[in-house]
Amino acid sequence: MTKPKGFDRHPAVTLLAPLFITLFSALPVSAQVELNRISSVERSDGLGYVVRYHLSQPVDSFIVHQPEIDLIQMKLYADELDTTGLQLPTSSQSIQEVRYYEIAEGYGFDILLNEQNYYHVRAYPDQNERDLLLAFTESTREEIAAVSERTDPFIWNMMMDEEPDDNHGEMPANLADDGYSRIRENLNFDTIVIDAGHGGKDPGTIGYNGLREKEITLNVAFKLGGYIEEHLPDINVIYTREADNFVELQERGRVANRARGDLFVSIHANAYRQNANVRGSEVYFLGLARSESALDVMKRENSVVRLEDGNGMDELSEEDLLIYELANAGNISISERIAGKLDYQFRERAQRPSRGVKQAQFVVLYHASMPALLVELGFITNSDEARYLSSDYGQSIVASAIFRAIRDYKVEYEQSRNVSSTN
Repeated sequence: MTKPKGFDRHPAVTLLAPLFITLFSALPVSAQVELNRISSVERSDGLGYVVRYHLSQPVDSFIVHQPEIDLIQMKLYADELDTTGLQLPTSSQSIQEVRYYEIAEGYGFDILLNEQNYYHVRAYPDQNERDLLLAFTESTREEIAAVSERTDPFIWNMMMDEEPDDNHGEMPANLADDGYSRIRENLNFDTIVIDAGHGGKDPGTIGYNGLREKEITLNVAFKLGGYIEEHLPDINVIYTREADNFVELQERGRVANRARGDLFVSIHANAYRQNANVRGSEVYFLGLARSESALDVMKRENSVVRLEDGNGMDELSEEDLLIYELANAGNISISERIAGKLDYQFRERAQRPSRGVKQAQFVVLYHASMPALLVELGFITNSDEARYLSSDYGQSIVASAIFRAIRDYKVEYEQSRNVSSTN
C-alpha cells in the first residue's frame, strides 16, 4: 500500500479526546476496507465539529484516546485497510498536523492540535454503520488535562509488522523488526542482569514508617534471582549489587554490558507524598516521558546522579534518545514486549493494582546496551503497599511475577528461534 506520509492541514476542526474509547463493529467485514478521505464539518449548535472517516465498509474495531492535551490518537483495525489516495483535511487554525502510520492489523492516526483548543470527543459509527464519526464538544483545559494525565500514548513504530514504503523523516524502514531479528539470531537469552535500585548512601524513597526503598529492592532482587536459578538453570544471573553499597547509575549499565546480558531489570519502589492513597505497579522502558507521573518518577530515579562524582548525566535529551533508538530499536521493541508480559503478571496473576506500561528517560536504562526495564513495585508511601512490599510474602509474590514474565518471554523467544531454524 502506498500512502502520503507526513501531514496535511485541516479546515476548521478542533480535536481532543479525553476518553479512551474502544468500539467493535457487529457486522461482518470483508477482506479489504478502503479509507478514501477524512472530512469535517462544524456542528449546527456551534459547540464543536464532527470529523468523518469515509470508509467503503465497517472496520473490525477502533480505539480513540488522548494521551496529551494537544494530541488525539486513533487506531482503525481491519485485516486489509487500503489508504491509497487518502485525502487528508486541509489547514485550519485548530489542527497543527495529521499523520498516519501502518501498524499491525490496521492504521494509527495522530492528530496534533494548535494551542488553546480543548475538546471532549465521542466516537461512533454513522447511521449507515460504515463511516466512523468523531464528535468534538468544547471543554476546558483542566478537564482535558485530568484525563490525559492518566493516559499513555501509542508508540506507532513499535506496532508495525510490515516495512513502510518510505521514511519521510520517520524511523528508517523496518528498523525495529530488523533489530529484533538480529538480536533473536545472535543471542541465546541466557544472561539476566538484576539491578536492585539505590543502596549505600542512597536509601531511595523513604516510605511509611521509615521503610527504605533500597532494602525492598535488594530483597526482591535476591528472590527473583533465586527463582531464575531454580526454575531456569540455563540462565546466568548477574547482580549489580549484592549488599547495601552504592553503585553509580552508569556503572550499573557497565556491569550489564560486561556480562553481555540479554535482559536488564532494574527494581524500584515508588512514592507520592501529595496523596498517600496512590498505589499500583508501573513498568517502564526507555523513551520520552509523556505524562507528568512518568516525568516525576524519571526525575526522582535520575537524581541519584547528584550523589555520584559528577561524571554522570542527570538528564537525557530528546537527541540522546533519538540516537539511542536508532542504534537500539530492536532492544526497545523487546523491552516493550517483556514489559507487557510483566504488567499482565502483576495484574492477572499477582492480582496487584497496576498503573500500566510507560516510557521515561531513565539514565540507568540508557547505559545498558540490551533490552532493559525499570520496575516500580508499588508506592511505599501508601501504608497498605508499604506493609505488603516489606513482607516476605509480598516480596515473594512480586518477584515471582517478574520471574514468570521472563520465563514466558524466554519460551516465546525459543519457540521463535526453533521456527526460524526449521524454516
